[in-house]
Amino acid sequence: MGETTIDEPGTETSLLRWLGLLAIALGVALIVVDTTIVNVIIPSIIEDLNTGSTEAQWIQESYAIVFAALLLVVGRIADIVGARRVFVAGVIVFGVTSILAGLAPGSGLLVAARFLQGAGAAMILPTSLALLNATFTGKARGQAFAVWGSTIGAAAALGPLLGGWLAEHVSWRWAFGINVPLAVVIVIGVLICIERSPRVPGRLDVLGSVLSVLGLGLLAFGLVEGRTYGWIGTAHPMRIGGFTWSSGPSPVLIALVLSVFALAGFIVRQVILRRGGKADKALMDLSLFALPSFRNGNIATLIIGLGEFGIVAVLPLWLQFTLGYSAVQSGLALVPIAIGSFIASGASFGLADKNVSPVNLVRVGLAFEIVGLAALAFFASPDNSWWSLALILCLYGIGVGFATAQVTNVVLADIPDTDNGQASGIQSTFRQLGSALGIAVLTTVFFTTLGSRVTDRLTADGMPTDRAERNAHAITDSAGAAIDAFAAQPQTESIAEAGRVAMTSGIELGGYLAAGFILLGLIATALIPKSVAHVPDSKPVSV
Repeated sequence: MGETTIDEPGTETSLLRWLGLLAIALGVALIVVDTTIVNVIIPSIIEDLNTGSTEAQWIQESYAIVFAALLLVVGRIADIVGARRVFVAGVIVFGVTSILAGLAPGSGLLVAARFLQGAGAAMILPTSLALLNATFTGKARGQAFAVWGSTIGAAAALGPLLGGWLAEHVSWRWAFGINVPLAVVIVIGVLICIERSPRVPGRLDVLGSVLSVLGLGLLAFGLVEGRTYGWIGTAHPMRIGGFTWSSGPSPVLIALVLSVFALAGFIVRQVILRRGGKADKALMDLSLFALPSFRNGNIATLIIGLGEFGIVAVLPLWLQFTLGYSAVQSGLALVPIAIGSFIASGASFGLADKNVSPVNLVRVGLAFEIVGLAALAFFASPDNSWWSLALILCLYGIGVGFATAQVTNVVLADIPDTDNGQASGIQSTFRQLGSALGIAVLTTVFFTTLGSRVTDRLTADGMPTDRAERNAHAITDSAGAAIDAFAAQPQTESIAEAGRVAMTSGIELGGYLAAGFILLGLIATALIPKSVAHVPDSKPVSV
């Protein structure tokens, strides 16, 4: 058999690999869209299925919790059975469970389908990284990760638009139904265009897997649900089936404490296996953290995740209830993030040809993100024009397109081929936990600011404190939706205006806070060693 390089133009093998990249990117788009699209269609689901707030909350959040919980285990399984096999299985699981979700006659089956969708997503994300890292090298690897990263940024921005349009003009069920034909295309594309992944001899540590799933699942639950149930004491009852947790320490506090113990036990278990000569059974090879690019790159990934997508979780609320946009218009307002992300992807190709290092591309991206987030905070007002927001969000999207892709490229740069799966699982876990923590922090800051500013403004206008607090609770508990009801009555228009100004203050504070997190991430990139400052030329591979 002959040899060629993977980025050599004009060869059939090279073309197949790039077509395979598109299939992988489409698979990643599926799981990212599903994290944002449900937030928009949930009102339609509640109305159609006549479901309660508890079920609605689990429909939204079960996906993210299971997703984060399984990443480490899936990464290790991918090394043992092959990343391509796990990726394809994940897409099939995602497609089948999308059918269940789209046809669900009630909230119970829909929640179960969302849990299973989370499992499918956990099979797709880390294996997509492992496949790219194994398939592409040199400049082509940086370009492949540019496509992968721009897909994440674009999908996160397009999810609300797609969900809003389907909910208004078709049915919320098609938000899940469209996944099915896409899943078929992805499976066929990957099987035809991506070579089989190598398999590494080894065993799966059952105890370590249980501790990992419990620790990460409880941690994700705590971060996602903290604002709802309370961080210390129980703020709202938690109902699961026939069980109700309504008083005493918050279930979030208990979950976070238990997650610390479970993750500590997991780390101890990995050390014991390694020292006992059973490294082939360990779920996580701790020696990978001896690689400076992997260790410090993951630290940067975690910090960047704190600021990168938290603001996107609250922006649609501000767009709808302060600026008066519809669900579709709110989605359209986020499209410039996707446009900026694709601009960064195209620019990455040219910069890779000029030997600009992945680390420097990360820094350029973070700088764009900081400027975009700070500008959003500085210029936010209750009567923002669409064009000013579009320019700001496009700058932010350019930053996401550069940074999201290339920080992953940096993290996996020195990983041996035999550890691609678990290294990708670890990197995906750092990304997801950083994102979950960032969303938890920014949404808490946003709603705390919203409630306090409404109360302060109304009391300053002469309203009794208890009445001002009731109105503030009505606005915060509805995530801003009550503003329209207040605005509909002349006697309560002042309450609506207080809500709009307060939501804008929440965006301002959230924007500056997110920019601060990204700035810390930019500083953290100084820890990444110079050994990955430049990508080596493509190495030959047999074809």
